Amino acid sequence: MLQAVNSDQEQADAMKIRPATASVAATALIVSLNAGAHPLSREECAEGSDFIKNAAISRQNGMDGMTFLARTIEDLAAIKSFPPELRWFVQDQHDEDYLLKAVAEIFSNPQDPQVHQRYFFGECLTRTSSSE
Repeated sequence: MLQAVNSDQEQADAMKIRPATASVAATALIVSLNAGAHPLSREECAEGSDFIKNAAISRQNGMDGMTFLARTIEDLAAIKSFPPELRWFVQDQHDEDYLLKAVAEIFSNPQDPQVHQRYFFGECLTRTSSSE
């Protein structure tokens, strides 16, 4: 019986720690998305925002989010065969993670394509200016 009490207490303690751990992990992920990423130019941000707008249009036209995400991942894998300086937008893992996060947002939080485009462009410019 004492062992069951300890087990229950350990579970309660673990449940208190999990949200804190999740918060720390989320913060680390956000920081890692910005840390070390190559600075995107205004043109790259515009091109990336066009991609995001077109992804949202694909969603409006019935494209499934998982299908779109899988195709994007396949395309990014193919892009990696080129030297980073010859790649469009995604030159490193940070860029890839950033773009995939934006694509996931399109399908998890559907809005008008132009809204997604403007948000991405503004966030991209902010990301770029903070890495300078």
